Amino acid sequence: MNGARVNPGVRTIPFVKASACGNDFLLIDGALAPPDPAAFTRRICDRREGVGADGVEWMFPHFSVDAEIRLINADGSPAEISGNGTRCVAAYVCAQHGKDRISILTGAGAKICVLIARKDSEYEFEIEMGEAVVGPELALQVGGREVRGIPVSMGNPHYVVFGPEFPASWQAQAAEIQGNAHFKQGVNVELVAPHGKHEVRALFFERGVGETQSSGTGSCASAVAAMATGRADSPVRVHAPGGTQTVRKEGNKIFLRGPARLLCRGEFFLS
Repeated sequence: MNGARVNPGVRTIPFVKASACGNDFLLIDGALAPPDPAAFTRRICDRREGVGADGVEWMFPHFSVDAEIRLINADGSPAEISGNGTRCVAAYVCAQHGKDRISILTGAGAKICVLIARKDSEYEFEIEMGEAVVGPELALQVGGREVRGIPVSMGNPHYVVFGPEFPASWQAQAAEIQGNAHFKQGVNVELVAPHGKHEVRALFFERGVGETQSSGTGSCASAVAAMATGRADSPVRVHAPGGTQTVRKEGNKIFLRGPARLLCRGEFFLS
């Protein structure tokens, strides 16, 4: 089929699409951002009328790191960091410049991504995620019942709920938790089922997106909460619908290891 003919006056914005365990992002040069990047992000992330993604990582040059990124979720809301999104950007930088140690400045500080393996467009990185802040167990009234969970900050807020299995209506429960008045800045919700001392299963309901196939900071929060409550020991393999990531603790620092894949590149019409 011949390529589509486009009016030469139509402005386009180039993008690269990448995925980390099914958590997908569009990587776009921040210099090309339109006047309202939140509205544009909502449009391009739409899975029917746009390209489709969980968010856009807007990339900027920075004098002291390989890239500075600003994450906007699919609903147009800003977020401090995505572990998976950061890994996707690291894959892009690696592909462009061949580096195996990549520094990326996020809204939650600078993160170092170390290349572990590469095959074609598939990459595996371990990211130094910094220190986690774990709060005491927090009880909430949700839908007329009490829910207990562990608040964790990975530079962004999480609430981890443990249970032996996942309820059939877990998305509705997670949405109710997310809307609780306690969380003034919103919250990422993880439902976690431990299996032995080094394995957990997790489901993710993220701010600005809803259900996602995976989450990097969510995997960290799930593992850290499991370790803090004696349910697991480092390292912890976090199994999600989109794949598995490994979280380990070294001193007070948390490290996240997992894959990232560059999927495609293209141009999005602004008209």
